[in-house]
Amino acid sequence: MPEQLDLTASSIDITRAICDIESVSGNEGPLADAIEAALSALPHLDVVRDGDAIVARTQLGRERRVVIAGHIDTVPLNGNLPTEFRTADDGTEILWGRGTVDMKAGCAVQLKLAHDLADPNVDVTWVFYDHEEVSDSLNGLGRLARTRPELLAGDFAILGEPSGAQIEGGCNGNLRAEIRTFGKRSHSARSWIGENAIHKTAPILATLAAYEPRTVTVDGLEYREGLNAVGITGGIAGNVIPDEAMVHVNYRFAPSRSADEAVAHIRELFDGYDVQIVDLAAGARPGLDAPLAQQFVAAVGGPAPRPKYGWTDVARFSALSVPAVNYGPGEPVFAHHDDEQVPVDQITAVEDGLRRWLTA
Repeated sequence: MPEQLDLTASSIDITRAICDIESVSGNEGPLADAIEAALSALPHLDVVRDGDAIVARTQLGRERRVVIAGHIDTVPLNGNLPTEFRTADDGTEILWGRGTVDMKAGCAVQLKLAHDLADPNVDVTWVFYDHEEVSDSLNGLGRLARTRPELLAGDFAILGEPSGAQIEGGCNGNLRAEIRTFGKRSHSARSWIGENAIHKTAPILATLAAYEPRTVTVDGLEYREGLNAVGITGGIAGNVIPDEAMVHVNYRFAPSRSADEAVAHIRELFDGYDVQIVDLAAGARPGLDAPLAQQFVAAVGGPAPRPKYGWTDVARFSALSVPAVNYGPGEPVFAHHDDEQVPVDQITAVEDGLRRWLTA
């Protein structure tokens, strides 16, 4: 029998309940079972399971449909389950433990609203997906986009990634490249016979050090780019001149630039070098010009939307021509942190914001 989830409880208590069902990537099954059982009991939802992804949809015949999604897996534990209620130094009540920020608090809000809102003002697709924290090829939302795109169809999407209970539009793109230099081995006592591949990385590092990243305004939000060396390898032994070295470069690019344009930019910067692109994900424009998005911003209130600098799965919706934003409880700085914690008032704030919008 699956774990029993009480969706009549508060979103705070639901957060604690689903966090305490351990679901490190690859072990989402028990939590997926519990979510499927809880949602299947609701007559206003049509529930579909795909692997360990659960999709629950209202079928009210509304003119517009909204997709609200969150991943149910976490990074590995490190002595941070079961969860605990604690008081922060500033007196704020927090829920501490793995998954509270990334991103089960957001999933708990979805579950609470999926239970409560049998008659929202738009049709809603609630998505709870697996394998977000591991290889892109395993990502449950990516799998649905490839094999069941009709389940993700909508006019607007919200991803419950932690955003401090503020709206974050779109996301930067992400590129990783390996830039190699080559030389000739020799004994270090006769270094003039060889060619030092590590020394040949100096111009690459100089280019990176001198690079001035752009700040790009996209649909009213300013995205800061970044180009950095994040690793360097080379060397054979303490008495050998190395014949190969590699600088691992990470490029975060504004969503106004396509993935192909980002690749072209890197190849132009490092023309003449062996450049291998090892990871590439396009960004997502903010999507805030969509009518539903504007209504959402007005309903949530609070600070003006800000850009998402990191890459998130909103880009998968963007690739399906569905404008999407990030909106969830928890500060991103605590994601994957051993001291992972979410202020409980952010959980209720996100619930209230979504509830106002879906029932206005």
